[in-house]
Order: sequence, then structure tokens, then C-alpha cells
Amino acid sequence: MAGRPPASSRPRAPRVSAPDLPDHLDEVPALRSRADLLGVVVTGVSAEVDAAHCRLIESRVAAASGPAAGHVDVTGATFVDVAVDGLRAMALVARDASWRNVTVGGGRVATLDGQRARWDSVVVRDVHIDYLSLPSAELTDVLFVDCTFGTVDLPEARLARVAFEGCRADEVDTRGLRCDDLDFRGLEALAFTDVRALTGAWLQPRQAELHAAAFAQALGIRICA
Repeated sequence: MAGRPPASSRPRAPRVSAPDLPDHLDEVPALRSRADLLGVVVTGVSAEVDAAHCRLIESRVAAASGPAAGHVDVTGATFVDVAVDGLRAMALVARDASWRNVTVGGGRVATLDGQRARWDSVVVRDVHIDYLSLPSAELTDVLFVDCTFGTVDLPEARLARVAFEGCRADEVDTRGLRCDDLDFRGLEALAFTDVRALTGAWLQPRQAELHAAAFAQALGIRICA
């Protein structure tokens, strides 16, 4: 009888690509609901942005050049080959949004609501997010670098080739999480809501030791002095 194939010695890294941006971008003052934009640079992010169901292709959002926003709504929006620089907002609502070849660099967002979002080849770098909410989202080839999170919610999410590097989080909600090549080695998390959902994820030995009591409890192991 054939034996089981050997497990990989390390997770597969995310396959990410930088946004393919043209040399010249036409300036537009703001994003609008259901706008269809190609090859532009958005030079202003106002206090309240309604850009639900817009399409933004081969473009840049120069959010760092403007004041902090209150509520940015990109529900159902499609971003392809988009760079977002220095976004500061109380809420970024990206439910049911589709992002491919997107980079988000710098800034601070109080709440990023990505329920049922679909991210493919996305890099989030040096962003402070108090509440990252991705329930039922599908993330493939996603990389988080040097980010600080309060809470990361991933209930019922599907993650494939997702990695964290130099990141910190207070709590990660993993209930119902399904993952393949999920690399948590670069995420300093104080707590996981359901450690049983980490099956298939990767941790460092030090992280496993830190959460050993939670692993034991999940397995029904009793620990006493």
C-alpha cells in the first residue's frame, strides 16, 4: 500500500504582482458611485465617499495628499491593477468587492469591512487597521507586511497562499476558517478565537508554545499544577 506523500517543509508563498500602471494617469477629483475609470489618479478623498459598484482599472488613489476621510464606501467595486497610497479613514466598506493586483500602502483605517470580498494578488503594507473584518471572504495570494491590527475577523473565510510578515494583532477570529498555505509565522497574535480552525496553517515553534494551553483545551487535555 502506498504511503502518504510527505508534507511540504514550508508554505507556498503568495504569488503577488505589482499593479500594471501606465506612465501617464489622468487626474480625477474623486471616486463616484458606478463610475468606470481607466488610467486615472484620484487626487482627492473627501470626508464621505460613495463609490459603490465602481470600476477602477490601472489607476492610483493618492489618498495621502488629502484630509482623512470619514466613510469610504466601495461596496461591490472592482479594482484591477490599482495602487492606494496612505488612506486614512474611519471606515472603508468593501463588501462584495473584487480586488486583483492591488496594493494598499501606508495610512490608518479604523474599520475595513470586507465581508464576502474576493482578493487576488493583493499586498497590504504598513497600514494600521483597528478592525479588519473579512467574514466569508475569499483571499488568494494575499500578503500583509508590517501591519498592526486590533481585531482580525476571518469567520467562514477561505484563505489560500496568504502570509503575514512583521504584523501584530490582539485577536484573530478563526471560527469556520478554511485555509491552504496560510502562513501565520509573521503574525504576533495574542489570541485565536478557535485554535481548531488553524488546521493547515503554519506557525513558528515559539507561537505554538505561546498558545499551547489553548491547543490543549481544544483537544480536551486537562492541565493542572
